[in-house]
Amino acid sequence: MKTAIVGGGAAGFFLAITLKEQCPQMDVTIFERSSRVLRKVKVSGGGRCNCTNTFADVRDLSAVYPRGHRLMKRLMKGFDQRDAYHWFERHGVPLTVQDDQCVFPAAQNSQVIIDCFISHCQRLGVRLCLNTIINSLSTLQDYDFIALTTGGQPRQEGLTWLEELGHEIVAPVPSLFTFSINDQALLELMGTVVEHVTASIPATGFSACGPLLVTHWGMSGPAILRLSSYTARYLAESDYQAPLAINWTGHNEEETRQELQALFATHPKKQLSSLRPFDLPTRLWLYLLEKEAAPPTLTPNALPKKSFNKLVNRLTADHYTIASRAPFKDEFVTCGGIALNSVNPVTLESKHRPRLFFAGELLDIDGITGGFNFQAAWTTAYTVAQAIAKSS
Repeated sequence: MKTAIVGGGAAGFFLAITLKEQCPQMDVTIFERSSRVLRKVKVSGGGRCNCTNTFADVRDLSAVYPRGHRLMKRLMKGFDQRDAYHWFERHGVPLTVQDDQCVFPAAQNSQVIIDCFISHCQRLGVRLCLNTIINSLSTLQDYDFIALTTGGQPRQEGLTWLEELGHEIVAPVPSLFTFSINDQALLELMGTVVEHVTASIPATGFSACGPLLVTHWGMSGPAILRLSSYTARYLAESDYQAPLAINWTGHNEEETRQELQALFATHPKKQLSSLRPFDLPTRLWLYLLEKEAAPPTLTPNALPKKSFNKLVNRLTADHYTIASRAPFKDEFVTCGGIALNSVNPVTLESKHRPRLFFAGELLDIDGITGGFNFQAAWTTAYTVAQAIAKSS
């Protein structure tokens, strides 16, 4: 029997290897439209490939999968992050866990995962056809099973042929991107990193915590990327223009007030410029003082109560305006795609075309930054491989 896998990315290769290992007699071919495979694997994690997460800090999957968490909960009973960890180690890729629970190759190089996939495909006899565009099932009529793993589609037109087969399409929009902010004084802080920030878009009720990086175009870092994922559809509908609130301290307003009061009481005659509350970078602290018209040469005991209150508010609810979306290099994720009600939730087989399966980002499943999107690729690919093997 023959299986065609359309898409030479993470899900496609993982599916091919898993299927051949479960069903050695299966003839498997990967079709890739470009001349290169595994491009997103190559650049992910700054070239290190954050291939999964321990999920140790995850209490609810909805926190890491804004779309598709219910299906992921079901599918991960069959193949979860522990299974993925062991899979890579068994296939010759030692892994390491960071303090933030992100999992990377011990070599700190995405190439080892690419080499792993390619070498095992060669060992198992998986064929690879490059520069081959598939946009009709008629071109694959000689195959018994078809798995589509083409990744996120930037435009809905790319999914029209699947919609014509009866599948519901959720309009694709970008997720995991950085924010452009037109604030020259802020942009002059380029390179500043604040470790414990809460970023929120007040109109949505969504917030995200973590490190924040000030860039030459605005804001980036895990807190911003997570927030962009939670609010992807809202921001798309708002043309990527919206109010943004930043809590620079990682504490609520009352905790911030008490800690700042204690610091000022301990150093009543020191200049404000020489203090570093909440371990804020000096440049950022001076920038916030300037925004509140609090002279850096002023001492805490000379700071009026009204100015103190304004400073607390600035630290916990500093407001900006998102001017536009800034692409996050090649690592962006697309939310949307094949609606989950169009597939069998156990096998990921199409409800409209027998023996047609979907895996990876083509499905309306996407996660926040931290290895969760790759885990979705491994889990959905494994599910499809197992379903095809059982049906063959």
